Amino acid sequence: MERILDAAQYIFAEYQNMAGEPIDEMKLHKLLYLSQRESLAVTGTPMIHENLEGWKYGPVSPLVRTYFTQDGIAAPTKEVSPEAAYIMKNVICEYGHIESWKLSQLTHKETSWLNAREGLRADENGCTPLRIEDIAKDAEKVRPYDHVWDMYYDEFDDLEEGVAS
Repeated sequence: MERILDAAQYIFAEYQNMAGEPIDEMKLHKLLYLSQRESLAVTGTPMIHENLEGWKYGPVSPLVRTYFTQDGIAAPTKEVSPEAAYIMKNVICEYGHIESWKLSQLTHKETSWLNAREGLRADENGCTPLRIEDIAKDAEKVRPYDHVWDMYYDEFDDLEEGVAS
């Protein structure tokens, strides 16, 4: 499992490489959540060790908020695993072009965020962790897409069956 600061730095650098501009903090938090969800959808296991919290604008990491700067994560970080990098790069390809506030709206429909916000007013920040079990339920609703192979993950099964025949 990856440390959230390592994943955040990877997304920060890869987004800048792909988009040609720095990522804003809100988008970084949303891409971290989407990476966690994607990992659960693709591998069945969480990618990020630390919890995200149900902040009023969607899932956030207090740790990332502490160390986020316009130049990256202002804390020691290390490389992420190739598997984590692959998943995060697919998430950036899929969602990186979407405006931050639209990603926030998207995450407001997620069961994990809604459950973490139970009992809070809309204007309250909130700090309840999103439960991995709830993110896994959110992951069941998505159809992961592999941007390297230009196909959905479930199409790999069809391809393998065709080769075996």
